[in-house]
Amino acid sequence: MSPFTGELIGTILFTILGNGVVANVVLKETKGHNSGWIVITFGWAMAVFLGVYAATTLGGSGHLNPAVSIALAAFGDFDRSLLLSYVAAQMLGTFTGAIIVWVAYKQHFDITPDPGLKFACFSTSPAIRNPLFNSLTEVIGSFVLVFGAMAISKPSASMGTLDALPVALLVLGIGLSLGGPTGYAINPARDLGPRIAHFILPIKGKGPSDWGYAAVPVIAPVIGGLLGALAYQLVY
Repeated sequence: MSPFTGELIGTILFTILGNGVVANVVLKETKGHNSGWIVITFGWAMAVFLGVYAATTLGGSGHLNPAVSIALAAFGDFDRSLLLSYVAAQMLGTFTGAIIVWVAYKQHFDITPDPGLKFACFSTSPAIRNPLFNSLTEVIGSFVLVFGAMAISKPSASMGTLDALPVALLVLGIGLSLGGPTGYAINPARDLGPRIAHFILPIKGKGPSDWGYAAVPVIAPVIGGLLGALAYQLVY
C-alpha cells in the first residue's frame, strides 16, 4: 500500500481510540464515566501503539503527527518529498476519526449537558489559560516526543519509520508527566482535525470550538519537534 494510505489508516485508528477514551471517561452515563486521567493516558498510549503499528504495516512510517514528520524531514532521514502527503493524511485521518467517535458516542453527547466536556472529546484546552506558558508546555512535550522517538527507534529503520511499542510508552510517559497543563496535544493534526470536526458537526448543545487557542497546539508542537530533532542530531 502507499505511504499516504498507511499513514491515513493509522491516523484514523489512532484518533478513534484516543478521542474515544476521552469520550468514555468524560461523557455522561458511559461505562467508563469518571474513570480518570490514568485511563485517558493509557488509552492514548494504546491508540499510538495501534496507529503506529497499522501505519507501518500498511506502508507508512507511523508518524501520525505533522510535528514528527516535519522534524524528521528537517533533521532526520525522512524523505522530504513525502512530507505534504503525510501531513494531508494525518489531517484527514484525525478529522475522520473524530467524526467516527462522535457517531459511536452520539447518545452520550446528546445527554451530556456540559459543552466543555463535549469539546474535550475532540481537542485540547489548557487548565490555566496563558498562551506563553501553554506554548512552552507544548514545546517541551513535543521536544521530548521527537527526541525520545529518534533515540528509541531502530538505528536501521529507514524513511523515519517509528517503532510502535516504544513510542506508545513514550507518549504514556509524556501524558502522565507533562499532560496536566494543556492536555498534551503534542500533535497539530490531533488537535486541529478534530477541532474542525467539532466546528462542523451538528453536536447537540455544543459550545464554541475555541479558535482563539487553536494556534498553540498547532505551532508549539512543530517548534518543539524541530528542537528535539536538532538536539538529537547534535548529541548523536
